[in-house]
Amino acid sequence: MPLEPERRDFVRVAADIIVRYRFRSVPRKDADATDKVLSGATTNLSGGGLLLRGPIPEISIVTQLVTGKATLDVELTLPSDPRPIMAKARCAWVETVEEETLRCHLGLRFTEITAEDKERIFRYVIRVQMPV
Repeated sequence: MPLEPERRDFVRVAADIIVRYRFRSVPRKDADATDKVLSGATTNLSGGGLLLRGPIPEISIVTQLVTGKATLDVELTLPSDPRPIMAKARCAWVETVEEETLRCHLGLRFTEITAEDKERIFRYVIRVQMPV
């Protein structure tokens, strides 16, 4: 039986953009660890979300991420656009977790983002796809 192509709601592009993020809605074993703002980067970006590579504050958060119980506040600044994009996101999938370093790759889906910020991401995606 042939594999069906993966269906996506939004076009995604490879992007290496710094992301600042904070875990919310996580049962807190160590409140100080889960409340701090972390820094990572995108691997790809679309109007619906992003693939984040970066640290997690503690390994126990993985269960909440996999079950969709953890949400995140994310902030990113697109190249050539000084205004940051602020959004809330939920983990859609966990791609990798390095237990020793607490580094991971998380697929994040935006749950709250303004129409204006989503439009700014769409315009960025279109620009990236245009031939030079």
